[in-house]
Amino acid sequence: MTPEDIRSATGPVDLIYRAGAAGAVCWARDHRGHVRELPMARWIGGPHASHRDRLADGHVLRHCSGRPTLDLGCGPGRFTASLRERGWAALGVDASRAAVDLTRDRGGTAIHADLFAPLPAEGCWEQVLLTDGNIGIGGDPVRILRRAAGLLAPGGIVVAEVDPATTTACHEILRWETEHHVGQWFPWSRVNAAALGDLAITAGLLVTSVVDFGHRVIAVLHAATPGGKNC
Repeated sequence: MTPEDIRSATGPVDLIYRAGAAGAVCWARDHRGHVRELPMARWIGGPHASHRDRLADGHVLRHCSGRPTLDLGCGPGRFTASLRERGWAALGVDASRAAVDLTRDRGGTAIHADLFAPLPAEGCWEQVLLTDGNIGIGGDPVRILRRAAGLLAPGGIVVAEVDPATTTACHEILRWETEHHVGQWFPWSRVNAAALGDLAITAGLLVTSVVDFGHRVIAVLHAATPGGKNC
C-alpha cells in the first residue's frame, strides 16, 4: 500500500462514496475474502439505473404518499431527493459526510448523524425507509427495525428492502474498497424475504406487503401494536 492508501484507510467511506459517484468501481470484501461489486449506479440512480431498479424505486416512492418520510442510511440520496422534487417532506440520515453532501447537491435535505442517536421529530414520521439492504446496518436487523418502529407516527410504515427468499441470510464483517482506497471492517447482515417475518415480529412489527422485483424485494411493515405520539 502507498502512503496515500494508508491515509485513506483512516477515513475511507467518504472517499469511496466520492470515487463511486465519479464512476470508479467499488466493491465490498467480507471476512472470508469474498468480493462483490457495490451497486453504485443503483444507489445514485438517474439515467444509469436499470429498468427493474426504476420499477423497484417507483414502488418505494408510491408508498411515501406525500407524507413526511425519514430515509435511514440515505446514501447518495436518490429517494430523499426524489421526494423533495415532488414537494414532499423528506429527510435523509447517513453516517457518511460525503453521502450527505451528495444528497444535498441533488436537492435533498440530509443530516450527518448516527442512526441510533437522537434524530429530529422522533415518533412523528409517516414513513421510514430502510432501502438498499439497510435493514442490515450494524449486523442486527431486529435492532434497526426496532429503531425504525420507534421513529414512526401512529399508523406509519417502515418500507424495507431485503434479498430474495432464494438467497442466504447471513451475518458478515465487511469492508469497502476501491483500487486506491481500503475501508475499515464493519458488521452487516443480509436478510432475505423468508426470514423477514420472524425478525419483524421480534421487533414489534408485522409484514403487510412484499413485492419481489426479481433481484430486489420491497416489504411494507406496520407496528404490531399502535403506538407513537400525535404530532
